[in-house]
Amino acid sequence: MAVTVETLEKLERRITLTLAAADINTEVEQRLKKLARTVKADGFRPGKVPMSVVAQRYAYSVQYEVMNDKLGEAFASAANEAKLRVAGMPRIAQKEQSPEGQMDFDATFEVYPEVKLGDLSGAEVERISSEVTEDAIDKTVEILRKQRRTFAQRPAADVAADGDRATIDFEGKIDGETFQGGKAEAFQFLIGEGQMLEAFEKAVRGMKAGESKTFPLAFPADYHGKDVAGKEADFMVTLKKIEAQHLPEVNEAFAKSLGIKEATVEALRADIKKNLEREVKFRVLGRNKAAVMDALVSVAELDVPNALIATEGERLVANAREDLKKRGVKDADTTPIPEEIFKPQAEKRVRLGLVVAELVRANNLQAKPEQLQAHIEEMSQSYERPADVVRWYLSDRERMAEVEAVVIENNVTDFVLSRAKVTDKALPFDELMSA
Repeated sequence: MAVTVETLEKLERRITLTLAAADINTEVEQRLKKLARTVKADGFRPGKVPMSVVAQRYAYSVQYEVMNDKLGEAFASAANEAKLRVAGMPRIAQKEQSPEGQMDFDATFEVYPEVKLGDLSGAEVERISSEVTEDAIDKTVEILRKQRRTFAQRPAADVAADGDRATIDFEGKIDGETFQGGKAEAFQFLIGEGQMLEAFEKAVRGMKAGESKTFPLAFPADYHGKDVAGKEADFMVTLKKIEAQHLPEVNEAFAKSLGIKEATVEALRADIKKNLEREVKFRVLGRNKAAVMDALVSVAELDVPNALIATEGERLVANAREDLKKRGVKDADTTPIPEEIFKPQAEKRVRLGLVVAELVRANNLQAKPEQLQAHIEEMSQSYERPADVVRWYLSDRERMAEVEAVVIENNVTDFVLSRAKVTDKALPFDELMSA
């Protein structure tokens, strides 16, 4: 029997499903008989519980299961016969009236849209590039030196200066009351490195060990502590200890401490450059990929199924809850997170996914085995034992699926860049790394 598909609005469709009441009853009886073989009830041996008792206890739940199974089978069969690509789960409601001996249901659902990719030659993409400079290598060397610095207590006559580690007691009050987080003892921070507000650091500079000072401090309006943001506090600080930092010299011993095999400054700088170039490559690729995806969506035409948006929204909410758990937030599972706040992001992700899938299908941009292997090997180079990392990826289907998704995105990026209006822009290293 041909399936009649009713078009409601855009992607929404409706079909009628019909189940024979006799078939439902027969299936329910069979399942209850099977259940009776193992069900337990007080006063009866296993397998000897009367069918009337079994039916009284389980008939409703069994019938519910049978109805769900039969409706699922009927819907799948009808969708397949009508050659429909169903997006999301159908909403199924029983009709108020049906011919005797049967039950009719309306199944309302959405289908996947037709995606019109548009003319990529009209898409505009800004493609960035960046280089690792000697200055970038110098800055990285300084970071490595600071990670291995040591501290020594200054003489009593010295005053606190930038670069020193200060140990302080402090108490801050607003309207005469100490606020949460406004008091600490033996608190350490590095002067001049932005760990404290500039006004706070300015007050500590020039102090000697054992001295105390009071000063006002105005918290910025956008301060992360909402309780004190935009307010003025009165602080009292006592400087307990000043320690001068000592940075290791950049020499063979320093290179050796960082695990450089050749243990020379030249080899250290070469290793830093190699690592920075790898990081630059991935960041540039990420930025260019994002620009390509925006351009690709801008020239595509499609309707987005609400069911897929809802599913993606649920996934984003779940991810948000997991993030809260990792941050140690209590009751993360029950914290209200409105799905509406994720709807724009969910719609954007679904739209992009549909467009990319169509572009890949239409232009054979699937990941090739040699591309997967090359990508894994490239990623493995940032680890001490690359061969183990390669085996780790190859041994797990989920990890390989993630790699495949990245390679496909790279293929899409290259394909679009070869056809779009591309404007090249050289981006300074610091700007790229700070983004």
